[in-house]
Amino acid sequence: MQGIVTKSMGLWYQVETADGQMHNCRLKGKFKLENKKISNPVAVGDKVRLISDQGDSSAMIIAEILPRENYIIRVSPKKKGHSHIIASNLDQAIIVATVGTPRTSLGFIDRFLVTAEAFRIPATILMNKIDLLSPEELDGLKEKMVEYESLGYQVLYISALKPEDIESLKSQLANKTSLFTGHSGVGKSTIVNELAPEAQQKTSEISDFAQKGVHTTTFAEMFKLGTDTYIIDTPGIKELGLAEIEKDELSHYFPELRNLMGKCKFSNCTHTHEPGCAIETAYQDGSISPTRYDSYLSMLAGDDNRR
Repeated sequence: MQGIVTKSMGLWYQVETADGQMHNCRLKGKFKLENKKISNPVAVGDKVRLISDQGDSSAMIIAEILPRENYIIRVSPKKKGHSHIIASNLDQAIIVATVGTPRTSLGFIDRFLVTAEAFRIPATILMNKIDLLSPEELDGLKEKMVEYESLGYQVLYISALKPEDIESLKSQLANKTSLFTGHSGVGKSTIVNELAPEAQQKTSEISDFAQKGVHTTTFAEMFKLGTDTYIIDTPGIKELGLAEIEKDELSHYFPELRNLMGKCKFSNCTHTHEPGCAIETAYQDGSISPTRYDSYLSMLAGDDNRR
């Protein structure tokens, strides 16, 4: 029997099979010995093979994790030296951001976009709570976002409290599996509850199950909106540390830097100090954004300030 992981609850997982049934599953022990540098061997979005749990007729065992098409990963905030897979098998990743309450920094957005680029996942920036902005503030925000649009990233502007904005968002999600992520307080859960009204009820039901000896922390969860349309809500991310990205590959994940790399004098150019560096020249003459270049330097240096 095969299924897809719709919720990770510490030691337990919720898996939906092709017949629409939900199964409470635990992980076969050997997976904990593999992937030693991954804090969660199974992630929401994983396609898995199930077998019966001989010791518990009400549960199943995840016997195999099928190959992933892609995934979004970060440095684990809890296990030093480990990485944490946020979700897998995605058609698009959406970072929900706000100008204030809380403020999402451009550096945080850049880290998210780099992570998505590294695993070839189309990324969208969703600016929420625009109803709290004055016309002048909204115009200023849109001026900043033009830079990202020029790089090929889609930028959406919504208020999760406006039904017409939610309806418009639905068209962006149709026939796709979409990840929603961002800082706590930016409105991810509000958006998810508006998109899938039953989500809050499901969360409550799963919490009741989780209280039976399972962690009650908030975990990533997948909701079905329609045929072949799924959204994944994730816990708020305070910091986003890059994982599985080598320093000599980093510039490949900035589209504006990638386009200039072949013009550098040295093939192993780090784009920081070398003579004949096309990227440094572009930075000096204003052809590439100073904030984006600063983000590149920060990531290259392994800056711990990942907000």
